[in-house]
Amino acid sequence: MRIVHSFEGRDTTFETDRGRVVIGRAKPGVAIDLDLTPDMTVSRPHAVLMSEGPLYWIEDLGSAGGTLLKGEEIKGKGRRRIQPGDAVRIGVTTLRLQAAENPPTLGGAITQTMDAGAELFQGEEAPGREMSRRLALLYDLPIQLSGEGRLDTLLKAVVERTVAAIPGAARGALLVKDVATGQLLLKAHAPAGDPAVSVSLARQAMERGQGFVWRRGQDADVTLLLGNQVAESGLYVPILWKNEPLGVLCAVNFEAPDAFGVDDLRLVIAVGQYAAMAIVQRLMQEELRTNANLMTRLLTNFSPRVRERLLANARTGRLRLGGQKSEVTVLVADIRHFTRLSAGMDAEDVVDMLNDYFAALVDVVFRFDGTVDKFIGDAMLVVFGSPEPDPQQHDKAVRAALGMQVAIQTVSRTRAARKQTTCEMGIGLHCGEVLHGFIGSNERMEFTVIGDTVNRATRYCEGAGPGEILMSPQVHQWVWRSVLAEPVSVAIKHEGELPALRLKGLRS
Repeated sequence: MRIVHSFEGRDTTFETDRGRVVIGRAKPGVAIDLDLTPDMTVSRPHAVLMSEGPLYWIEDLGSAGGTLLKGEEIKGKGRRRIQPGDAVRIGVTTLRLQAAENPPTLGGAITQTMDAGAELFQGEEAPGREMSRRLALLYDLPIQLSGEGRLDTLLKAVVERTVAAIPGAARGALLVKDVATGQLLLKAHAPAGDPAVSVSLARQAMERGQGFVWRRGQDADVTLLLGNQVAESGLYVPILWKNEPLGVLCAVNFEAPDAFGVDDLRLVIAVGQYAAMAIVQRLMQEELRTNANLMTRLLTNFSPRVRERLLANARTGRLRLGGQKSEVTVLVADIRHFTRLSAGMDAEDVVDMLNDYFAALVDVVFRFDGTVDKFIGDAMLVVFGSPEPDPQQHDKAVRAALGMQVAIQTVSRTRAARKQTTCEMGIGLHCGEVLHGFIGSNERMEFTVIGDTVNRATRYCEGAGPGEILMSPQVHQWVWRSVLAEPVSVAIKHEGELPALRLKGLRS
């Protein structure tokens, strides 16, 4: 079964021998055969495509956006018959089922082969006049490839230049092996229209590491069709990098069995080597971007200003494992009566509620240069003065706590207007010496704070009522000139009364 799907003007080919293909986006616990990510309007799962002998059927799996078959909505109508070439609309992606490409009739034979990793011109051999003319068309190919930003545009340029450089090439195509599944994905073909390529011949070129010229005949079960046309000859070259096949570049001719010669084979191997370098370069760039994004995500617990300093340390090799002892200010915020609130809610609604509140709270924390150490269920642990020292940590922690309570009220008003469950939080503040830093290994490191100061901040949080902020006398002694507070006490099991101050606001 072959399915060509198009998203934002980019065509991708999916091939499988299975008779049932589940279409959608990846979801834990659900097997998706054809993943249409990054189309975020596609459900997970969305639809299923089935084959029964020569017949094909498609059925919507209760998707959110529905499925259009030739413009008709089929959601809730069971399975519907689909013909090769029919347009299916899923989300904003268009799919077309293609007919089987290898009818078991005409066959073919490989006539010329060449090692794709060998030198193209050996000894005294030199390209002739005709070969020189065609090579001249490709002299600027490395410059053109280096100027292309997108990989799909780059690969299309490779195919177009190949077809232009070889007189016998009526059509060309380039396939790249998917690293995860090993399937050959159609990345580019030229000219416009349906591609003409045999997957079996492409795999043969990759397995052998050889480029070859194929000619239609009776002694091999390969037939290459394009509409009503039958290919008479083809040229297949593996795209190799360090002797590992990345994909295949091919060209076909529908008129002459001897359309391709050894010079054409040399030429396409040379183009394939250009393509391999370009693909690897783009893959390395993508890996670098991924690693950079991963590092950024690992540092999402830190405010933007602290994050920049940590990234600078990482670039210079100064971001290392290890901890240090110093005084920090710890803030613990916890939802009041969370167990009772969440008892009557669906799991997804609980997660949405936590995300609504925590997203707003993190914005406030970062505004005052705080570091989110961790989320613990319905609570969050925040540190000020770490990993970078901050002489204003106490004042910033107090202002962050006040800002967080304001943010909670704002989120609650929005959720109440939508008839959604709202909540209130208690916040506790304490300062003292802790051990803080990055622990783990070079492959997996996490920021953490260890010490009794964290436990004491948790006690103040537990004693705070809905909408209240309790701070320790140790914090108050740093900020007493700028805050309004009243003394209270917190009852702690096994420890008696704990002195505290209820933060009421800032002095004008």
